[in-house]
Amino acid sequence: MAGPAPSAPLAVSIGDPAGVGPEVIAAAWEQRLSASLPPFLAIGDARAIRAVWAGPIAVLSDPGHAVSAFGDALPLIQVDDPGEIVPGQPNLPGARCALDSLELACGLARQGMASALVTGPVAKSQLAAIGFAYPGQTEFVAERCGVAASNAVMMLAGPTLRTVPITVHVPLAEVPRLISTDLIVNRARITARSLARDFGLDAPRLAITGLNPHAGESGTIGREEIEIIRPAIEQLRDEGIDAFGPLPADTMFHAHARARYDAALCMYHDQALIPLKALHFDDGVNITLGLPIVRTSPDHGTAFDIAGKGLASPGAMIAAIRMAADCAARRR
Repeated sequence: MAGPAPSAPLAVSIGDPAGVGPEVIAAAWEQRLSASLPPFLAIGDARAIRAVWAGPIAVLSDPGHAVSAFGDALPLIQVDDPGEIVPGQPNLPGARCALDSLELACGLARQGMASALVTGPVAKSQLAAIGFAYPGQTEFVAERCGVAASNAVMMLAGPTLRTVPITVHVPLAEVPRLISTDLIVNRARITARSLARDFGLDAPRLAITGLNPHAGESGTIGREEIEIIRPAIEQLRDEGIDAFGPLPADTMFHAHARARYDAALCMYHDQALIPLKALHFDDGVNITLGLPIVRTSPDHGTAFDIAGKGLASPGAMIAAIRMAADCAARRR
């Protein structure tokens, strides 16, 4: 796999063209100077962007021209024309456009023609209807990069908090069965390596939550902390990783507690995402750890209900672009 050229733009896939992806990408370009954003290249459908934005678009055939075009227009590579796209009205042609955009943007990053990958929000139900067999974009990108899905770790990051869910999109009732000492150790190792490589933290500190209320209360409210989580922490510490816990999740996310760690590893989806979104709803970023490329995404969905109404904030897209650029620069 080729490394990214220092002058390569970021590749930003449009996501579902009927969602808010087109308008937050366009708004990010409009704020490129005030937000100090590096050059980026949109991948998707020009008509979907023009339906929600009247600004200049430079439709390119060569991604190498994106940097020179970026100052005057939003550079874009057009995928197969999906036909008419109506904001807020998802359809199957739009889902194919989202998948084509993701495939091309990922390929540019893998080939080094883009310095990093930023993915716009997609509708999983729409993708499933066209035969997309992955739980989400993360697993698709991991496969394209030759990485096992189990080694692609989702981290949610904002200015004052980073969280990693040990289990992700599974029913809550299945979490106690799915967590294991090996799974926690694997996620923590990847997190520690990525915090050093992509965020410049030489000795990252990992706080690890308990599963049960009060972290099990010494076994009286559950034994997962004693039998699964604590052995994982001991193994990580034996390997030289600064991990500690298990900690009660209800006392881990106030300001003084957050100052003690660089990332919190949480046992299930909402345990990780509720505090992140409470603190950083408008500038939270989803970054995939463990990949040979940098991949980020705004931590919000397609928001079909507000698409095209001028209500979508570009804050998370701007944060995702900035974080992708910063991580790619550290890797170089």
